[in-house]
Amino acid sequence: AESRNVLGMIEGTEAPDEFVLFTAHWDHLGNAADPNDPNFSFASEDTIYNGAVDNATGSAGLLDIAEAMVVEAPRRSVLFAAVTLEESGLLGSAYYADNPTVPLNQIVAGINMDGMLPVGPTNEMVVVGYGASELEDILESKLDAMDRVVKPDPRPEAGSFYRSDHISFAKKGVPMLYADGGIDKREGGEAAGRAAADAYTAQRYHKPMDEYSDDWDLSGMVEDVTALYQVGLEIINSDEWPTWYEGNEFEAARQQS
Repeated sequence: AESRNVLGMIEGTEAPDEFVLFTAHWDHLGNAADPNDPNFSFASEDTIYNGAVDNATGSAGLLDIAEAMVVEAPRRSVLFAAVTLEESGLLGSAYYADNPTVPLNQIVAGINMDGMLPVGPTNEMVVVGYGASELEDILESKLDAMDRVVKPDPRPEAGSFYRSDHISFAKKGVPMLYADGGIDKREGGEAAGRAAADAYTAQRYHKPMDEYSDDWDLSGMVEDVTALYQVGLEIINSDEWPTWYEGNEFEAARQQS
């Protein structure tokens, strides 16, 4: 089989050789049944893994940010990577990190988007791999202006920081931010947000039922994507190089590069 990473770039007006990276994976799992099986029938049941949350939401965010960024005349260049084969072991992002179209030491920082739940507005964003880099400080300032807060990943033992595409670039030293919407809903609180997240995990995550529905509340996603856009825009229009916190496992790779 063959698949593709899809790249887009907006050239910077003042520092075109410095880049800010946005990533999201566009792939999912295909079919739940083998079409070569003589008993296979699309009509018999829904076997297609649609991946509406994981990760059509991140892909939509990527496209929305790209569309908005075009009119900004950014100081630095902006690189958008819709990577493939995340579900097969981060193969698309790993391939790009090993075969980049621009030198990785010219990528100032990156932001990854993966699986945004349509639960409506929340009081926080959760930073997966919290305590890693100065990108979190920039996110905190943007959320503060929205009367929201940054919270650490409540389940770091799940290793989520090592299970999405940003890790392919972090291993090479590129500071990466992976932040999701929270579960403390403005309407219904943490109990309502937790119930929605648990229901998605049990019924839809990596299942054919991960489908779009007209009753999705996209307003929380809009706030989250706006915050990530603003983080990226601040870096794009500055001459600062946010980096890993001292002692982080990826700090040495960045310093070496």
